[in-house]
Amino acid sequence: MSDTHTKTATTATARPDSDMLILVKDLYKIYELGHTEVRALDGVSLNIEKNEYVSIMGPSGSGKSTLMNLIGCLDTPTKGEYFLDDINVAHMSDDELAAVRNRKIGFVFQTFNLLPKSTSLRNVELPLIYNGGIPADARRSLAEEALRRVGLESRMLHKPNELSGGQRQRVAVARALVNNPAIILADEPTGNLDSKTGEEIMTLFDELHAAGNTIILVTHEEHIALHANRTIRLLDGKIATDVRNGDRLKG
Repeated sequence: MSDTHTKTATTATARPDSDMLILVKDLYKIYELGHTEVRALDGVSLNIEKNEYVSIMGPSGSGKSTLMNLIGCLDTPTKGEYFLDDINVAHMSDDELAAVRNRKIGFVFQTFNLLPKSTSLRNVELPLIYNGGIPADARRSLAEEALRRVGLESRMLHKPNELSGGQRQRVAVARALVNNPAIILADEPTGNLDSKTGEEIMTLFDELHAAGNTIILVTHEEHIALHANRTIRLLDGKIATDVRNGDRLKG
């Protein structure tokens, strides 16, 4: 990371609550389509604390993918503020966002996004290679430990086409964990899995949360969302409801 970026990160406005991992205030994402203005996000505000387990739901076009892209530092808002782990990332450059992504966010995707010709171990090592400055033996050791955490110690040298769908997703989870990120951001992580394998992956997320990880899960399936402690529902670019799942079940 450059010295300029380090200064940006360390001089960002401090948050009053040190347990607050994500602070979003009046976030907008507006697209101009000809003479039409489309508000993909329309004034979203939310807080997520460290070690929370949050699911985000909403129909197609509700803004959940846009919100995920902004939380994941894959895009910048039209206006509004977004603090991630004490860093104001709302208006960073692409290079600065990439640096924050590499250090702070572990991604798990529906389609796994693994390199087909690389072993599980090599796939998990990739974020460490992108970060730079980590010796090869240290990278291997960290990748091996991440694969052990997800129960794949016997599949480290297997390539994706030698693994089941559930095993491939476990490799993707290990890759998300290897940098010890502030949050794990999972986008429909069970979407390409059968119901039994999907539940196994959700059990893994439950275990990771119990171990102290912060997890944000985007899903359209109610039973998957209920694994989280809290569900945020979007509609027309706004937060429609934000409830604790235990309270909802009691009701």
